Amino acid sequence: MASGDDTLKVYLRVEKPVKSIEALRKIELPVTQLMNGNAKTEASEKVQDKSKALQDDGKAAATDAYNSQVKALKKSKADSKAALKKLNSQLSALKKQLSDLTALCSVPTPPSPTCDSSPAAISALSQQIAGVASALAQTQAGIAAADKQLDALATSRSKTLESQAQSEALTQESKDAAEATADPVQLSAVASVKVVQAPAMVTRVDGVRAATISASSESSDLGATTAQITAGLESLDLPEGISYRIGGVSQQQTESFQQLGLAMLVAIAVVYLIMVATFGSLLQPLVLLVSIPFAATGALAFSLITDTALGLPSMIGLLMLIGIVVTNAIVLIDLINQKRRAGAGVAESIQAGARLRVRPIIMTALATVFALVPMGLGLTGGGVFISKPLAIVVIGGLMSSTLLTLILVPVLYNLLETWREKRAGRKGGRHLQAATTS
Repeated sequence: MASGDDTLKVYLRVEKPVKSIEALRKIELPVTQLMNGNAKTEASEKVQDKSKALQDDGKAAATDAYNSQVKALKKSKADSKAALKKLNSQLSALKKQLSDLTALCSVPTPPSPTCDSSPAAISALSQQIAGVASALAQTQAGIAAADKQLDALATSRSKTLESQAQSEALTQESKDAAEATADPVQLSAVASVKVVQAPAMVTRVDGVRAATISASSESSDLGATTAQITAGLESLDLPEGISYRIGGVSQQQTESFQQLGLAMLVAIAVVYLIMVATFGSLLQPLVLLVSIPFAATGALAFSLITDTALGLPSMIGLLMLIGIVVTNAIVLIDLINQKRRAGAGVAESIQAGARLRVRPIIMTALATVFALVPMGLGLTGGGVFISKPLAIVVIGGLMSSTLLTLILVPVLYNLLETWREKRAGRKGGRHLQAATTS
């Protein structure tokens, strides 16, 4: 397509390949809504033009017929008037003759042949006068009838023209109605206009009008700040239909806590499966997992002592503790199992394992704690708001879990294995009694 010196390139995508320029020229382009609208408008205008032409032809024919009738009536009226004039002249002449004849015969003179025949002449003149008078009356009646016909034609013509004008006006109104558009309505007709204070911008959340209030907390304890804000909002007497929702960083922290909680459950399950595969037992790994709750208790207690907020870094530290605290228990239980496989008893194996592993476990825990002390004191620079809570949680959890691992895990192991030996002994006794009876 070209317009002046500017050329617009159009690329067409067709279903089948075009093999010639003629076939390309014959490609039918899609019909647009504008084209459909133009086609309908053009067809409507053609129908209206034909209807108007028929109306004009009918009006012209009616006008010609009216003019012909009027012309004929006027000609007939003119002829009647000419005949009336002629009859009036004849009537006047006959009346004069009758008057002269009557006057002549009324004079007392000697009789004459004229007077002798005057009765017959008078009678003949009277008959002629009566005939002329009758013709005159008929002519006058014809003129009156022609006038009435002309008046009737004029009235009918006026009514016809008025009806045609009304029909044309109705047709034009129908055409205007098809193209009619609504008139603008002033705002004052549908609303009360007042000058009031209003927000510069209207914000909607999920289709509901909302106002966002943003604030920055000076405290690092985002959870406590959120709790205070929630308590303050709950104490408000909000109007009906008004609600609130805390978002921003607080909402992100809540979602992160949920995700990290799920990650902790998955981590515990994975650790349990690994220990089941390592020890070949479903019960011994449960003894090892006891150290996890105590690690969490120590972490939360140490955070409370140091006035450290429980945030996202703290949750990451708890997730790390799941893998760290179990290693000490694994080292201890593994050595105890080795002693038992060597033939030692439960109590002897526990005492030997605890005596041999207490120093490595404490040294490992202390090394980790001392390594985290700089982070816990906030000496790591710009990332202190992340590293400090994480280090405090790990330090507190590692200290509590280490002490409880050295005390509680051997006790639980002793109870478990003693119960298993007693159960195995009872089963063996029943089998031996059954064999003796048989």
